[in-house]
Amino acid sequence: MDGTVLVADDDRTIRTVLTQALTRAGCKVHATSSLVTLMRWVDEGKGDLVISDVIMPDGNGLDQLPMISEKRPGLPVIVISAQNTIMTAIQAAEAEAYDYLPKPFDLPDLMKRAGRALEVKRRAPPPRPDAERGEGDLPLVGRTPAMQSLYRLVARVMNTQLPVLISGESGTGKSLIARAIHDFSDRRTLPFVVANAADLEGAEGPSALLSRAKGGSLVFDEVGDFPDEAQSRIVRMLDALGDSGPRIMSTSQIDLMNRMEAGDFREDLYYRLGGVTLAVPSLRERVDDIPLLAEHFLARAEREGAALKRLSPQAMDLVRAYSWPGNVRQLENAIRRLVFTATEDEVTRVEVEHVLGNQPAMEPLRGGGEGEKLSASVAKHLRRYFDLHGGVLPPPGLYQRILKEVELPLIEITLDATGGNQAKCADLLGINRNTLRKKITDLDIRVTRRRKLM
Repeated sequence: MDGTVLVADDDRTIRTVLTQALTRAGCKVHATSSLVTLMRWVDEGKGDLVISDVIMPDGNGLDQLPMISEKRPGLPVIVISAQNTIMTAIQAAEAEAYDYLPKPFDLPDLMKRAGRALEVKRRAPPPRPDAERGEGDLPLVGRTPAMQSLYRLVARVMNTQLPVLISGESGTGKSLIARAIHDFSDRRTLPFVVANAADLEGAEGPSALLSRAKGGSLVFDEVGDFPDEAQSRIVRMLDALGDSGPRIMSTSQIDLMNRMEAGDFREDLYYRLGGVTLAVPSLRERVDDIPLLAEHFLARAEREGAALKRLSPQAMDLVRAYSWPGNVRQLENAIRRLVFTATEDEVTRVEVEHVLGNQPAMEPLRGGGEGEKLSASVAKHLRRYFDLHGGVLPPPGLYQRILKEVELPLIEITLDATGGNQAKCADLLGINRNTLRKKITDLDIRVTRRRKLM
């Protein structure tokens, strides 16, 4: 590796580590804790590469990137930051940073990126967007490798014309990723339209969607659930799109490739939608992000007027150990309940156990193989539920939670079959009507009376 590297970071340890590593690799290094000093070096023509932190004592490193580009076109900048949100990655991409790495970073990885940056000439940057964009309330927070890889991919594809397929379980934030791609792209001032299968019905359905989108972004939400006729309409619509058509995105919690291979999803549509596939990891795959997310939701609740709360170490351990079948959305709801039900500023483990005891006990049941007995299907999901805890026992009260999981759909479906007639429902279930009423109340089941032909 050959060249001069300018390092700007207010952490002395990081400056020392980078200086030693880069020097051993054959580089000359100038290190500083000041953005003013960094910019003076840039003005003087020093450096073939900049490695800069974002939050510095005398300013924001990202704000300096346009000035570096103006003063020294072609000088690559690698941004490193402890602000581990998707917004940092997007802002770094918007400011034409050569690369972005979260702290704590992997030193060999950073050295490889630095070596590549020293060999590559940066292209002339586009103008900086006029609108300053803040983080807002997007809960796209995470420092795990899976999330950081997702952030970088989002930043790379947001201004391309390629269709984007966003896959992931319910509650992982697929719609937020789609919104972020739109809001930080060059289509940000144009409409963002989310469509379902019903929006494609009728002769005017597809054309009406295109008229609403007006060259902005058109998102097909949970496209894996679209019936065959709706899929056909999308194919015909996409084939007729001109250069002024909207950016196409879609989301799915179903594995579309498996569905296509089973003959339940059109192959031609699959390949039209999957220009770039973004896989949003489940919360189980990013356990180290759970404390970050919990703190984010606690802070949001305070901004909305609630009392400031914090989780005790024992409470946080229990939150980390939970399987979170509903992912980030379920975590947010649980934290909100804790904010309003905890009696002290510090939330205890017992209070977390109480809230989690009323949460779903396992992932949503999906249909097993044809002819599979209910007991076998339940056993399969119970084993997976225990496996998801990684050797840690689930919260106490498992028996009642499991019964509740089975009891809720049983009563709801029976009520639906009897048209909401509680007397018929109780008789069909073989329980007392008063018992049924209590269960309806306890399980918060909504009862709708209607005529039923049976």
